[in-house]
Amino acid sequence: MLQLIVRYALFAVVATLVNLLTQRTLLAVWSDGWGFSLAMLTGTATGLLTKYALDKRWIFLDNAAGRGVESRKFGLYTLTGVVTTLIFWGTETAFWLTWNTNQARELGAVIGLTIGYWVKYNLDRRFVFPSRKVEV
Repeated sequence: MLQLIVRYALFAVVATLVNLLTQRTLLAVWSDGWGFSLAMLTGTATGLLTKYALDKRWIFLDNAAGRGVESRKFGLYTLTGVVTTLIFWGTETAFWLTWNTNQARELGAVIGLTIGYWVKYNLDRRFVFPSRKVEV
């Protein structure tokens, strides 16, 4: 159980870093309001793809293959990510609007993603990968 928690937390950190590095890269080029929106969307997409690949293989031990099965699972995984994304974007945006600094924005992102990932694990365990019954 502890190994699963550590692995999940590590993968959340990896996906968060991918997300934030993507955002930093885009914000270095476009620092206006549109750049902020593009950075959030693109960072979220890269973080989602990274986390899905890691969770599927190493958290839920899912070996299902095939385009149809994989599409269905990724679709459900993405839908459960809507809750994570709303928590993440809301927290990140609140910090950005309140302090208007990249450090505050990233702190808001980390806080939002931490809460969101806890919620997401529970949704994924129940709806996306229901054959893996592990409590965290």
